[in-house]
Amino acid sequence: MGLLKVSVIFLLSLITMTLAEPPGCKIRITDRGLEMLKAETKRFVEGELSNITMPEMRGKEGRFQYTIKDYDEGAINASAEGVNIFTVLHLIKDQDGRLKISNITCNAFITKMRARFSGTLGRVYDFIGTLLTTGMRFVLNKQICPALNHAALVLVNQLLETVPVRTEVNSYVGIDYSLLNDPVVTETSLDMDFRGMFYDLKNENDTLVNNAVNPVLREYDRMVYLALSEYFFDSGLYSYFKGGLFQTQIANERMPKDLEMLLRTTYLGKIMMLDPAFMEHPLSLELEVTSPPRSTIKTSGAMVAVNCNVKVLVLPPGKPAVQLSSLTMEGNFNAEVSMKGKRLTIHLELKKFKIFSSESAFESFALIPLQGPLKTMLQISAVPLINNYIKRGVQIPLPDGMDFIEEVVEYHNGYIIVGANLHFRTGLREIIERKLSGETDNSV
Repeated sequence: MGLLKVSVIFLLSLITMTLAEPPGCKIRITDRGLEMLKAETKRFVEGELSNITMPEMRGKEGRFQYTIKDYDEGAINASAEGVNIFTVLHLIKDQDGRLKISNITCNAFITKMRARFSGTLGRVYDFIGTLLTTGMRFVLNKQICPALNHAALVLVNQLLETVPVRTEVNSYVGIDYSLLNDPVVTETSLDMDFRGMFYDLKNENDTLVNNAVNPVLREYDRMVYLALSEYFFDSGLYSYFKGGLFQTQIANERMPKDLEMLLRTTYLGKIMMLDPAFMEHPLSLELEVTSPPRSTIKTSGAMVAVNCNVKVLVLPPGKPAVQLSSLTMEGNFNAEVSMKGKRLTIHLELKKFKIFSSESAFESFALIPLQGPLKTMLQISAVPLINNYIKRGVQIPLPDGMDFIEEVVEYHNGYIIVGANLHFRTGLREIIERKLSGETDNSV
């Protein structure tokens, strides 16, 4: 019975692991990056603690009874010794898939304070100074942790709200950066798994299933590492395909004259059979991708494979277009991935190209002279249009005011890794104040 129970538990665990959604995007912040974040947070906390005010103080010392409100008039030169603050932040994935501080464990105490008073009653205060500084230390000890709680649970969480979770990329697609589980904190890093999935804005539920390799992060040298699987790119290609972006027409001024002449020569017999008058009319090419393009990432680089239907048409003025032929085009594009700030961009370059007829071997043979000019046409006309549209790239899940610098892109089998250092363009306080005022990060 015991063996059966263990086997069932193992089987259920195996099923759970199998059904777990793999991430399309991973981020690792190493101890170097965490030290930088800690230093920036320390400056922010110091600013928060400087806003602590002393409440009204009442008391009795011997025959003296005193009430101090706003410290009367004058000034206090105070110093604290042995200020110790211990905090632990509890990071979770909230119900929207956003990184959030759920709780803060705080323990703070000031072991010793010194104060010298000036003003109208300065000598009197000096006389009871030991009692007052003890009271001040007690009051401040009680205010430090509430101030830090507000800083973390309210202000820093507002900063984390600037990290994109589910947002539009452009008029065609959006991207989902929901956390798949709670962050994993170790002695050397903070690791986060994101869905990393694009979707069609017209049909957000029509998404690609993630069957890609789970990226593996082993590096710790830089402050931060971003890993993106083939699924990240394939879901984008799938969404653009569903959104109808991958279709275009080459005609009139966009049609190179030498290519049009070759098309007329190739289809001269077909044109004459249909109507000799068609020889005077312009020709066009209609290109439509027939299935979602797929990416392949290897150590040698990234590639995108595209299958396309190409229609050769005659355009009689004032009449419907007349189809001369329907061809199949297969193209392989080199995809160069780069990173700047917090935007990931891709630049495509046509590497391999083949066009043929699936209906006639003779027509495929006749198309051989067209291979070179057609490839040149795509390189000059179609590919720049795509690159121009996608050149703005997509924002990665980083909060406002924080950027990648000194980026290095590495290609692995099934995924890429971008290693970088972190840079704050401004302090946490300024970022949070802009968030509270409704300003957006102009860098994205």
